[in-house]
Amino acid sequence: MSVDRADRVEEDAAVTMAAATASVPYYPVAPGVRLNVRSGPGTSYPIVKVLPEGSRVAIYCQTPGTRVTGPYGTSSIWDNIASGEYVADAYVRTGSDGYIRPRCSS
Repeated sequence: MSVDRADRVEEDAAVTMAAATASVPYYPVAPGVRLNVRSGPGTSYPIVKVLPEGSRVAIYCQTPGTRVTGPYGTSSIWDNIASGEYVADAYVRTGSDGYIRPRCSS
């Protein structure tokens, strides 16, 4: 893929994400948890930041990844909360053990 095309694809994704923001619900992170945000859907991906206690996250899409046990059970679902940012669904109170948002496209 050329650099120009890659830039255009990235810009299109940013515009799509911004447009979707208004309709995306926010969900609370488990009480008392500082949650690692990773660059991909698994514990082997680097931590890009840590969310403070009391955070709420918008979930744009969900994808399978590393199986994690947290306050809300054990799950292999990972929540995409921003471009290149994922959190383990087992730490987010979504009210469901399954997928609640569309699957992330590859």
